[in-house]
Amino acid sequence: MPNDLTPRVLDALDSARAETEASLIEWLRIPSVSAQPAHAPDCRRAAEWLVRELAALGFEAGLRETPGHPVVIASHPGPQPTPGRDVPHVLIYGHYDVQPPEPLELWTSPPFEPTLTEGPRGPRITARGAVDDKGQVMTWLAALRAWHKVAGGPPVRVSVLVEGEEEIGSPSLDPVLEAEKAALSADVALISDTNMWAPGVPALTVSLRGMVYTQIDLRLGARDLHSGLFGGSAVNVLNLLTRILGELKDENGRVQIPGFYDNIPEPTAEQRAAWDALGFDEAAFLGSQGMSTSGGEKGRSAPERLWARPTADINGIWGGYMGEGTKTVIACEGHAKLSCRLVPGQDPAKITDGIRQFVQSRLPPDAKFTLQVFGEAPAVAVPADSPWLAAAEAVLQEEFGRPAVRAGGGGSIPVASSLKGILGLDCLMMGFGLDDDQVHSPNEKFEMACLHSGARSHVRLLGKLGGG
Repeated sequence: MPNDLTPRVLDALDSARAETEASLIEWLRIPSVSAQPAHAPDCRRAAEWLVRELAALGFEAGLRETPGHPVVIASHPGPQPTPGRDVPHVLIYGHYDVQPPEPLELWTSPPFEPTLTEGPRGPRITARGAVDDKGQVMTWLAALRAWHKVAGGPPVRVSVLVEGEEEIGSPSLDPVLEAEKAALSADVALISDTNMWAPGVPALTVSLRGMVYTQIDLRLGARDLHSGLFGGSAVNVLNLLTRILGELKDENGRVQIPGFYDNIPEPTAEQRAAWDALGFDEAAFLGSQGMSTSGGEKGRSAPERLWARPTADINGIWGGYMGEGTKTVIACEGHAKLSCRLVPGQDPAKITDGIRQFVQSRLPPDAKFTLQVFGEAPAVAVPADSPWLAAAEAVLQEEFGRPAVRAGGGGSIPVASSLKGILGLDCLMMGFGLDDDQVHSPNEKFEMACLHSGARSHVRLLGKLGGG
């Protein structure tokens, strides 16, 4: 049953909407760009800001230093234990770092001067980090504030883990999880870094694709060559690289990396029926981004391709002369970024080995090839019978007046696999972003309706988990 204080906490939360928005604006002004060394002091300021906010709510809060940016760790014991009643322990995860804002000229307002404007669905805030992830962190921080105001603290035991390197692959996080394993041991991990199904339609993300991110570096010969003197005799490394990359997929969209599809289970009939019932409009999905042609494996539905099938994508390619005008050279070096989104059944290390085999088998003997590996993370799936999932479905139904969609996530949240692998925790992924929030792009925004309904949902969820 829900906690009987929940209605009062919701009232307190609603009365503090202006405070919630002002607090978010204050935090968004800190340019905590983890990828750029010049912003390292700003990352620390963003972390210290959150420590102060949590300490004011009765949390024991502090920073854990890492070789990179610090991690915020905080804990609250929750209510006094009573005989015969177990108080759940919830670990809440978020990240305070943000993507670089460039290209700056495409922003309609400065990225670190948060701007409230009226959109088609009401007020929205535009700033880097508005939805990813400071705005979504604010949904649960505002809920904790309201519980503190009414009840003196949350109705469950809460630990908080907020990192500053999510946008660069979380290189420092796993050692922190290992070192703090005892303190962070909990019953479930709660993450708000995902999307709703549509405006006003809540969603719970029940699966995430994993990730392998690599860089291919090829070299052939001692130097760039004159294309008139050597063209027709010397191998052009850029021609070679693009030919290899062009063989990544066959005419049906199937990835040709060795062993790529090994051990991937086919969706059940029930899963396919559930996806079909969603009425996913791929034409509208692509049309919102100015596209009309779909990709991926032929013969599979859009939800299946987005959530349950792996991908391989070239994210960047460069080499040779790239300046203005002409320079007729045969390049000796070529480089490409290649990422693969993984699904359950795939082993990231084996996929990396497959990429290496795929490239190496297509090279002439005198080519020099290296593969840099920037990240490997397995896919994550939430058990369908999870009681935490059922609790979240109930509170979202209460808040939105309609059932939540159990959706797959096409993206990756590496911490989800770390929380499972190191702490043994399943993740409850209850997010409030929208597809048009322009995450990682200029003019990133967060709808105020999503901010406040997200906070109300977190109030309800904490109340339900801490109820009689």
